[in-house]
Amino acid sequence: MRLPRSLQGRLGLSVGLVLSVLWLLAATGTALIVRAELDEVFDSALRGTAERILPLAVTEIVARDDVGVTQRLAPIRAHDEFFTYVVRDAEGRILLQSHKADPAVFPPYEGRGFSRTDRYRLYSDAALQGTVSITVAEPLSHRADVAREIQLGLGLPLLVVLPVALAAIMAAVRRSLASLRRFRTSLEARNARDLSAVPTDGLPAEIAPLAATLNSLLARLREAFEAERSFAANAAHELRTPLAGAIAQAQRLRSETRDAAAAGRAAEIEATLKRLTRLSERLMQLARAEGGRLRMDRSADLRTVARVMAEEFARREAPDRLRVRLPEMPVMSDLDPDAFGIVFRNLVENALRHGSATAPVEVELSPQGMLSVANDGPPVPRGALDRLTARFERADAGTDGSGLGLAIVAAIAERIGGTLSIRSPCPGSSTGFRAELQLPVDMAAGEGG
Repeated sequence: MRLPRSLQGRLGLSVGLVLSVLWLLAATGTALIVRAELDEVFDSALRGTAERILPLAVTEIVARDDVGVTQRLAPIRAHDEFFTYVVRDAEGRILLQSHKADPAVFPPYEGRGFSRTDRYRLYSDAALQGTVSITVAEPLSHRADVAREIQLGLGLPLLVVLPVALAAIMAAVRRSLASLRRFRTSLEARNARDLSAVPTDGLPAEIAPLAATLNSLLARLREAFEAERSFAANAAHELRTPLAGAIAQAQRLRSETRDAAAAGRAAEIEATLKRLTRLSERLMQLARAEGGRLRMDRSADLRTVARVMAEEFARREAPDRLRVRLPEMPVMSDLDPDAFGIVFRNLVENALRHGSATAPVEVELSPQGMLSVANDGPPVPRGALDRLTARFERADAGTDGSGLGLAIVAAIAERIGGTLSIRSPCPGSSTGFRAELQLPVDMAAGEGG
């Protein structure tokens, strides 16, 4: 038999089986003890019957006129006669017998005491110096029937008590393991980014050390990840100033030199430094996405952030390519506006950089908080599409970019409980690329606004 996989099932089954076995052993032992006691009681009753009847029989036989005549006593009323007897003289002739006594059952008198045959338990006694004897017989089947009724009386309640006891055991085990279930639920509710300590209140003493070890492991992992994110963010931040200075020096060199070759090299240096600057910014955004707090205690209108970001793109990068559609009603969300700005910027920059240079980029924010960014261009192969949310992964290695934009958006989506969906080609078309992200929104606040 295979044991259940759950600890609750194993404990309930084990305790139930042990209880059942102990109950059966106790019932069997009780039945054996009761059987022995019953034998003593029945033997006492058998002897008492002989000792009460024998004096009466002697009196009645002595008073007779006819000697050696057998007399069968008639019953006063019909009844079950468990004890039968015969009274005999010294020659073995039956002088008196009960109405159901069968003389063939009674062996010859061999002295006072108990005896036994295959079917009967007998007791014999004598009076008048052994000239008058009595033998009382009881069927062994009578004792067996009584013992069987007692065993049934002890065993039948098991059919009711054991299921009730098992149910009570399971309920008690379940209640005792409630803290362990809460601990498991807390673990199951965690995502890959949540490494905070799991509450261990009320855990059994056998499980508490395991929980403490797990929390210690989570703490070490949290410290390691925090150190990694802190290093990435600090390194990117510290690089900004020297990179800006280096870009300024390259620009100055290009403007001051009259050597075309030197000017070209200065331009290449400037372009490389700008790519490094964008990479450092992406690393800071990634550290923010993976380690910062992305949900706030209050809600704000996402349309405001979308308008600001759209105006910045229109002013600096794509004055005519960006088409933004926002709902008339407020889109209230507890998402950090900075995090929403990072999502907006990365999706739009990805569309502008990898889409067709002549086709517009369509940006739409629905009242339900669905942010959609679509661009035209050659479709992305399915194999490459599945890898685009990985770090430093690009659909075309020849294009400019860090390969972190969609990875940053995917990290934010995971942290806020949203879903990032990328499709290529666009639905209903044979070209293009569409990215959709469901953002957390407060519909009641939006309707109220």
